[in-house]
Amino acid sequence: MDPTRRAEPPSPDLAFIGGGNMARSLVGGLVAAGVDPATIRVADPSEAARTALAGDFGVRVFASAADAAAGAGTWVFAVKPQVMREVCTGLSDAAQATRPLVVSIAAGITATQLDRWLGGGLPVVRAMPNTPALLGAGVTGLFANARVDAAGRTRAGQLLASAGVTVWIDDESRMDAVTATSGSGPAYVFLLAEAMEDAAIAEGLPPDAARTLAQQTLLGAARMLVESGEAPAELRRRVTSPGGTTQAAIEAFEAGGFCDLVACAIRAATRRGGELSAAHD
Repeated sequence: MDPTRRAEPPSPDLAFIGGGNMARSLVGGLVAAGVDPATIRVADPSEAARTALAGDFGVRVFASAADAAAGAGTWVFAVKPQVMREVCTGLSDAAQATRPLVVSIAAGITATQLDRWLGGGLPVVRAMPNTPALLGAGVTGLFANARVDAAGRTRAGQLLASAGVTVWIDDESRMDAVTATSGSGPAYVFLLAEAMEDAAIAEGLPPDAARTLAQQTLLGAARMLVESGEAPAELRRRVTSPGGTTQAAIEAFEAGGFCDLVACAIRAATRRGGELSAAHD
């Protein structure tokens, strides 16, 4: 290479490999934030998905991952973990030729695995968003390997910020705990809502009233957690009057080992994340 020749800056184009719900939420967030749809490419084998993406957001769509990725400066892998290795190895030659910033939102697939499957030596960011990203209200844990520079971290952070808050994790071994806490976390809240609704019905409330009461209670409590800036323990203390109804409920939770059960659930999900990674290696 001529040493006097300047290296070409990375292409601003962004290629999504996979056009499912999470990719749609990210694309929608980016377009809403003012990103030019013409710089966004999406590959998906489903013609219906491609038609919907092009119609809703004005992005360029492709049936082939290789066609979508060609020349793009950032690749976002949004395919199922079970097919990630096959998809990556199919793109390895192109990855080595163009050296894109690689971002993955697949659960249980490590940055090391992604780098190896793509031929090695690439900047890779592993991301774990959660389903509220579909509403722009998600949270994403991010890990960058050593080849991701400051510009790459900024670009990945801006990309995932379109879905909500971002949190950088320095140690990738902790990403399974991110998955267990926030990636799987919405299901824990849904389970609590389900249990509250069923219990309220059992106490004689009409089903529609029970659902509304449970939903709005969880929504209001979540807003208080985020907007007050107070620790959960302090907020709980403020609404727990001595000898009152809330104290009776809290004591019942504690007698049933509620906190230990939550810890056990998150530990189980963390362990399963590591197992999934090993299964796809």
